[in-house]
Amino acid sequence: MTILLHRVNFVYISESTVKKILREAGANRVRSDASMELQKYVNRIAFNTAQKAVLLSHHAKRKTIDVSDIRLACN
Repeated sequence: MTILLHRVNFVYISESTVKKILREAGANRVRSDASMELQKYVNRIAFNTAQKAVLLSHHAKRKTIDVSDIRLACN
């Protein structure tokens, strides 16, 4: 199985969602380049975590990703 470290052009979490997170965190105003940078980071982390979870489920000889796979992938 080939594992990619990250995919650059895929967007899983939208910029508007990232801006909403920043506002919930207390930001009154958010520059577009700042939200885009956080968006790239969050998407990269989410994708890499998902890949680790897939590897863990395959290692356990399962096709379904379990909560334990996600938790282990996050550590």
